Amino acid sequence: MPISKMVAALACALCIAAAHAQPSPAAVPVPALPARAWLLLDATSGQVLGAHDPDKRIEPASLTKMMTAYVVFQALRDHAVGRDTRVTVSTRAWKVAPGSSRMFLEPGKQATIDELLYGLLVQSGNDAAIALAEGVAGSVEAFVERMNQEAGELGLASTHFSNPHGLPDPQTYSTARDLSVLAARIVRDFPDLAGTYDATRQYTYNGITQPNRNRLLWLDASVDGMKTGHTESAGYSLVATARRASGSIQRRLISVVVGTASDRDRTRQSRELLEWGFRNFETVRLYAGGDAVGSPRVWKGARSAVPMGFQRDTYITVRPGARIERILHPASPLIAPLAAGQRVGELEVRVDGEPARRLPLVALQPVPAASWFGRAWDGLRLWLHELGA
Repeated sequence: MPISKMVAALACALCIAAAHAQPSPAAVPVPALPARAWLLLDATSGQVLGAHDPDKRIEPASLTKMMTAYVVFQALRDHAVGRDTRVTVSTRAWKVAPGSSRMFLEPGKQATIDELLYGLLVQSGNDAAIALAEGVAGSVEAFVERMNQEAGELGLASTHFSNPHGLPDPQTYSTARDLSVLAARIVRDFPDLAGTYDATRQYTYNGITQPNRNRLLWLDASVDGMKTGHTESAGYSLVATARRASGSIQRRLISVVVGTASDRDRTRQSRELLEWGFRNFETVRLYAGGDAVGSPRVWKGARSAVPMGFQRDTYITVRPGARIERILHPASPLIAPLAAGQRVGELEVRVDGEPARRLPLVALQPVPAASWFGRAWDGLRLWLHELGA
């Protein structure tokens, strides 16, 4: 496997593991929310702070549009389309289900990718979702295939899509946990685009102004996204993101609340969840990305040691005042060649004397193989070392 793919695979594995990570074992009573399922993720550390039925299959409704946006953001990043690329509105896009949310596109006319993204994420337009799918992938079917491919690559094992807008279909489903991972990846992978559209309070297209359905944008200045969802069968849902300073750290929390009884309920419960997370926990940076936390022995290499650490800043979320211990566990034996980004050990984190997290440590620099003589000599030394052990 190429090194670039190895590093990407490790990054994805870290994201999935993070979505299952739990905070410090110190007991924190969780909110009693009547939603069908909910989850609160500290996206800075990757830890789940609390959850109820996070792996229960749910109907995402318009939360589906988060994946639609993710795929479009990819196309923008890869220069497959531009924000000013014009898309001709098809009859299929215009004729979305009567009564469903729309940005009021007109068939045969053109709209830019930028306008359609506002229509998708502010106005929750099902017509915008269809137009974006056709404009980016050529057809809705090809776009949906990309959505499901991306879901697989992100590790969303309990998620599947049959359309880009989220209207009810047995083959469109997800979980609160998967949606939290998707939201975190949108923020992490597209920092210049996340918040550009979904934090906009209202948008006018075709002479029609519609407000963002995320009411938290008016109630909490720290909220900067992300998406609402509603159908009669799914209830009212909201994925909300909020960013607040905590000392020198900017913490980001992501709440996923699905299946409430009303718009007001999803807003209230999401706000309660975010406030609970910010009030009861703090996030501490363990190590900066690129800093060496140790230099374990390497055998049969051009160098005898390798600096190991994390490629990104690494954090842990704990109760205020918690005692944090860091224990390094280098892999042994480490035998060259080693690629930068290759796993070479593990960090054990204990909080108040109890196990909290185990995080993979990677090589920060490559270590090429030694010469034939060096490998032979180190082979002998390694044999003697293991014999003595």
